Amino acid sequence: MSTVVDDHNHEAHHDHKPSGITRWLFTTNHKDIGSMYLWFSLIMFFVGGAMAMVIRAELFQPGLQLVEPQFFNQMTTVHGLVMIFGAVMPAFTGLANWMVPMMIGAPDMALPRMNNWSFWILPFAFVILLSSLFMEGGGPDFGWTFYAPLSTTYSNDSTALFVFAVHIMGISSIMGAINVIVTIINMRAPGMTYMKMPLFVWTWLITAFLLIAVMPVLAGAVTMVLTDKYFGTSFFDAAGGGDPVMFQHIFWFFGHPEVYIMILPSFGIISAIIPTFSRKKLFGYSSMVYATGSIAILSFLVWAHHMFTTGMPVFAELFFMYFTMLIAVPTGVKVFNWVATMWRGAITFEVPMLFALAFVILFTIGGFSGVMLAMTPVDFQYHDTYFVVAHFHYVLVTGAIFSIMAASYYWLPKWTGHMYDTTLARLHFWTSLISVNLLFFPMHFAGLAGMPRRIPDYAVQFADINQITSIGGFAFGLSQLLFLWVVIKCARGGEKAAAKPWEGAEGLEWTVPSPAPYHTFETPPKVE
Repeated sequence: MSTVVDDHNHEAHHDHKPSGITRWLFTTNHKDIGSMYLWFSLIMFFVGGAMAMVIRAELFQPGLQLVEPQFFNQMTTVHGLVMIFGAVMPAFTGLANWMVPMMIGAPDMALPRMNNWSFWILPFAFVILLSSLFMEGGGPDFGWTFYAPLSTTYSNDSTALFVFAVHIMGISSIMGAINVIVTIINMRAPGMTYMKMPLFVWTWLITAFLLIAVMPVLAGAVTMVLTDKYFGTSFFDAAGGGDPVMFQHIFWFFGHPEVYIMILPSFGIISAIIPTFSRKKLFGYSSMVYATGSIAILSFLVWAHHMFTTGMPVFAELFFMYFTMLIAVPTGVKVFNWVATMWRGAITFEVPMLFALAFVILFTIGGFSGVMLAMTPVDFQYHDTYFVVAHFHYVLVTGAIFSIMAASYYWLPKWTGHMYDTTLARLHFWTSLISVNLLFFPMHFAGLAGMPRRIPDYAVQFADINQITSIGGFAFGLSQLLFLWVVIKCARGGEKAAAKPWEGAEGLEWTVPSPAPYHTFETPPKVE
């Protein structure tokens, strides 16, 4: 052991610190890697947002004006893929990298080299995906769910690039998930039992298991699409004995747990923020842990609620309807616990708390429309209309994205050592809140009136509602430039943050009833 210490001192004397690009290319530091994930997700957020702007500009009025229908389809497809795999998931992975080791008192992630690799393959995946848009024939244009036979028989040659890119994203996700699991199970500080871990750590542990379970399923689906298109197999081709509906079963067996992968870490973030600014401990900690576990298990039993209109047996429709409605119970437990945490608390409305409150209210609206979609008979009316678009954007924008913003505002002082401009941050919150509802709420009505989704043109009776929606969309997109400004301004300097940035909240975010973190890999001291 002494030689290790000597070597360490020897390194220290030479102050052997890589700088510039090598620091970022070869880093194994969980904070550096977390920062790279977060910056990457922010860039992808703007790339995906630009595509959404193209979609909303085309739909500003009826008639085809800005782009060709095929390019419109490419935009809807790539917008979905970029937002899910490029913006939301890397942002959560970045938060996990930054916060999980600190929350459990570990010196770093368990597998630092793999951590570096899991980040650095991501930019290449997205270069491949986005470059396909510039190919002859254009990029993927079959919707982000790439249903067969659209993706197999009727797609252009960029499909191969799309499949390759998805494989790389999947590899990255699996490596990140393995790292999180190993870190949490093996590297908690002495005395930190599972039921003493912060909820953000719990939600990520469960999310990581979901990722490892479903990413290979996605890999299987895209591989079958690839061989159907290029190698003459007929997994999804009825003429060769295959079944196009089987594609949907395989895809949604991945796709439904995937949407929970994109919301469970949000629950952990909100469960850290609300207690801090309510100055109370989280209400019902253990019920929150069990609710998260229940959601994860149930998420594997509801996939076919995306497929009520494919002609399933009535028994199957009833099964999926009941289990889908059942998943509302643990989710309701969480909302109840957040409200109970705030009840009679000494609440202050700092920016992270504003985003957290918006999350609770708007995510719940998304949950209600989800319960409506879960009912088989009425889903026949809602299916493939803008009602579905409204539902999942309430869950993923005012849910996942708002929670990521809440986390950024909450932990930025800890990450940068500076306090951000709260006036600008509040402006960002209010403009985002108003515009996001102007953007997605009218979609419910358009959908109920029968407007189909994923179309470049529409009947004239939907003109007014689409105009309102598009104005909301442009306003929401522009509001995010404020967020970029706040983050850059904070990173470059400003008022020094206090050791406990949320004073009065008494640093509740780090309250873990365990000894001080033990920071070397030697045998930890015995806990009395």
